[in-house]
Amino acid sequence: MRSRTTRLALCLGLALSVGLGGCSAEAASSAAAAPSGLAASTPAAVPTPAATPTPSAPPAPAASGGPRQPSTAVTPAELAAIYAATRMQSMTLAQKIAAMFMVQVPGTDPTPMKAYLEANRPSGFLLLGNNMPGSAEALAAQLAAATSAPAATPGLAPLISIDEEGGDVARLDQDVFPGADRLKSLPVEDTGASFTQRAALLKAAGVSVNFGTVADVTADPASFIFDRVLGTDPASASARVAASVAAENGSVFSTLKHFPGHGETPADSHTSIPTTDLSMEGWQTRDMPSFAAGVDAGAPLVMFGHLTYSSVDAAPASLSVRWHEILRGELGFTGVAVTDDMLMLQHSGLPEYADATSNAVRAVSAGNDMLLYNAAIDMAPSIAAITTAVQEGQISERQIDESVVRILTLQREQRVRTHPAG
Repeated sequence: MRSRTTRLALCLGLALSVGLGGCSAEAASSAAAAPSGLAASTPAAVPTPAATPTPSAPPAPAASGGPRQPSTAVTPAELAAIYAATRMQSMTLAQKIAAMFMVQVPGTDPTPMKAYLEANRPSGFLLLGNNMPGSAEALAAQLAAATSAPAATPGLAPLISIDEEGGDVARLDQDVFPGADRLKSLPVEDTGASFTQRAALLKAAGVSVNFGTVADVTADPASFIFDRVLGTDPASASARVAASVAAENGSVFSTLKHFPGHGETPADSHTSIPTTDLSMEGWQTRDMPSFAAGVDAGAPLVMFGHLTYSSVDAAPASLSVRWHEILRGELGFTGVAVTDDMLMLQHSGLPEYADATSNAVRAVSAGNDMLLYNAAIDMAPSIAAITTAVQEGQISERQIDESVVRILTLQREQRVRTHPAG
């Protein structure tokens, strides 16, 4: 899986650097078919296959013993990345920054959500309990109405996220499958089976992103997160985290949380900024393995926690450049980095996090691709503040571009999953 993400990262970089370029001749021709703008008309469909093709067998080596030629087949994920890079180039800076937001619009009436999408153009929405109409089928209909044209951007699907861990954290009443409180003491295979069923339910409900894989590790029953962790030691947590991600692949986009690990402190980040003085070496031994296992299993998103490892950085991980460097460099993660609910920073009561726009700028500066809000916030002030930070050189537009391509890639992949013809 690591080789797949490495190739996709290279493809993203090449697409960004050369515009309509790609990873191969097929990629270049596919990119040329991508839209040149954000017009209301449906763009030319990128010929993304509905299922990953089975690669042909490599040719037999030549008599001279020369090296085999690598396959030039382009995967659906790579096509989505090329499409995303092309689409990003036609967006204004404000449009790109807006795409870095994910918010929650309360209620089961699709009209407010649709109006918010049309007015603000976030990349998607978070669903909470107050969004649940009673069944997966009803939720699917509700979301279809909320994200239908003209609210939807042609060729891209809004990302619909949910915290569906199972057990204590389950939004859908139909999710009767075991959660971490039980899975941690059952064979690893049970984790895979539970998340396979959970992913199928979410897919049927119209959900595309599950903030459901808790990769934190703790054996402390006093920790607020104890009942939600999949393992009480690095080995057991790693095995179950990898199993949960593998089970969801192809149905919903898995998310690992709460990086770099909430298990080292019993404090609740919903009301404070938990702090630990654990060393980097201690973190690498105790907390990193489960996140590394999830990354290697193919998790496309990682959620950053609002917690501080003081020996690494005085800032919370969600606002820490260093922790983002560790995730991308040491763990090799190439997907979307998303914050935990940004309003939690303000709820901590600390004066340095009292200003929402300042928090947004700091979160993007740190390296987050997506800012998550547990409310239908007014996006305009934060977009303006981030725009100013780019114009003044505090944040590079190249960084914004890379973040947006990562997000649009998931939106394109989801669109192709639900509309194989494009």
